[in-house]
Amino acid sequence: MDKYRILVADDEPIERQVVNKKLMGYFPDRVEIYLAENGLRAVELFEEKNCQIAILDIEMPGMDGLEAASVIRGRHPEACLIFLTAFDEFSYAKRAIEVRALDYLLKPGSDEDLINVIEEAIRLCDANRAQYGIFGKTGEDEDRNDDGANAEPNVFVKKVRDYIDSNYTEDIALQDIAGSFGYSDVYFCKLFKQNFGVNFITFLNEYRMDRAKELLADPMINIKDVSTKAGYRDANYFARIFKRMVGMTPSDYRMGVTGQ
Repeated sequence: MDKYRILVADDEPIERQVVNKKLMGYFPDRVEIYLAENGLRAVELFEEKNCQIAILDIEMPGMDGLEAASVIRGRHPEACLIFLTAFDEFSYAKRAIEVRALDYLLKPGSDEDLINVIEEAIRLCDANRAQYGIFGKTGEDEDRNDDGANAEPNVFVKKVRDYIDSNYTEDIALQDIAGSFGYSDVYFCKLFKQNFGVNFITFLNEYRMDRAKELLADPMINIKDVSTKAGYRDANYFARIFKRMVGMTPSDYRMGVTGQ
C-alpha cells in the first residue's frame, strides 16, 4: 500500500522532530515524513517528493508558511494544508482563508487535535476531494474582535450541539455549520475552540464515537450499519478511528459490553 507523504516545515529543529515523532508513532506504516526548515525548502520538497499533505509553521525566515502554502495551493489544488503555529493572531487565520487550509492549530496543542486533523487529511486524500478546506468562505464577521467570541456562550454551545445532534450522520464539515449560523469559517473555528476546548474535527469524532458505542451495545445491529449510523461512510475508516480513540476494535468493544 502506498504511503501518504507529509511535509513538515518549521524553522525550529526540535519542533520538526516533535511532529515527526508524533506522526510516526501514530501512523508508523502509513506515512512518509519530509522535513523542511523554511518555506522555500518546503515548496521544493513538496514538489520533489510529490507530497499530499503539508504541516506548516507560519513565522519562518525567507519565505514564510503562508507564502509557501499559497505557492503549493496554486500548483496543487487538491493538497491538504495545515498550519501549526505559536502565533494566535487573527490576521494570520484570515490569510489562511485564501489558501483553504484544512485547519489552524496552535502550539502547544494536544496530540489528539493533530492526529484527528491528519486522519481527516488522509480521508480527503483517499476521496480525492480537490478544492476542500475548512477555511473557504468570507463573511462580515471576520473583522469582529475577540469580545464577540464570548457573547452568550451558552446559547452558542446549545445551537452547535443541536446542529450536530441533527446532522452528525451526514458528511458535515465545519464550513457547513459555520454557514448555517452566518459566520465565516475562520471566525467560527476560533469561536468553537474557545467554547468547546478542542477543534471541530476532534469534537465531531468524539461525538460520533459516543454514538457508535451506544449502537455497538445492541448486538442486532451489524458493525457496518453502526459505521453508517454513527456518520462514517467508510467502515474501514470508522474501524481505524474507533480503535485509535477507544483503544480496541468495534468487534472487541461489542464483545466486552455484550459478551457476543
